[in-house]
Amino acid sequence: MNGELLPDRLKNLWESVEKGLLSREEFHERQELYTMEYRREWQDALLLNGFSDFRTSILSEIGAYTGNPDLKEVEALCRQALARVKGEWGEKVTCPDKESVELFYNQSQGMLYELMWWHTLTEDLSPLAYVVALHFARLHGCWNYLDFGCGVGSGGLLFAKSGIKATLADISSAALDFSSWRFSQRGLFARHIDLKECGLPENSFDFITAMDVFEHLVQPEKTVHDLWKALRPGGFLFGRFHAEADEDRPHHITLDFGPTLAALASLGFSRVWQDQWLWGHEVFQSVSKQGG
Repeated sequence: MNGELLPDRLKNLWESVEKGLLSREEFHERQELYTMEYRREWQDALLLNGFSDFRTSILSEIGAYTGNPDLKEVEALCRQALARVKGEWGEKVTCPDKESVELFYNQSQGMLYELMWWHTLTEDLSPLAYVVALHFARLHGCWNYLDFGCGVGSGGLLFAKSGIKATLADISSAALDFSSWRFSQRGLFARHIDLKECGLPENSFDFITAMDVFEHLVQPEKTVHDLWKALRPGGFLFGRFHAEADEDRPHHITLDFGPTLAALASLGFSRVWQDQWLWGHEVFQSVSKQGG
């Protein structure tokens, strides 16, 4: 494993272009090569035994879980899932309060398909941020991991396959059930926490991801405090703390991250890394356990 994270590697590579040491064509060739390494690691972690094609594996996994062997129909449901999620939000959430938002995620049928399709990398490579997070965790000797807002569990599978002790937490019982099933299919174990039923264990993790989670939260500042308590002193929080208004994603309800960043600062978090090239994720380290 190269010690330089992919976004940093690409940013530094582009500086060679600006200095005239590398052509644009050479940059794009190397970018494709370096990105393919991360793509391969992601796919190897999620690919089911007996499959060589990644997308077919993902679709077959959904089909096996839902009892639908027609992969063309499963793919169609995946491609329509974002619109379905938008419709479900409109039906269930008139005001984004805690109760209605929890009900939406707990009952959504489209979210499973939407997340799994995203994880095929067909339309968006940003799930590879989980691979960036894994490399960061390895470089810093982190072995107790929490995926907060884990969804369908792909990030947890990636970490667990790497030998890191994984815990997954979400408010969606449906997502947690599917994630647990996915782990069992691979003979892997992870603790799954339904946040509607219990909180996070305190001082338990040295690395937490909250991957594209904070824009979904009704009370993001409270979540910061909960994650701070769950981290061990010196632990890391990896997440993306920005979002833009998107009419196709009305469930993105937090767009002003100033209060969230202020809450992080008030609890002694310091930013120790930022993706300045690809997707804008940041890492904050809990340097103190005083106050709060």
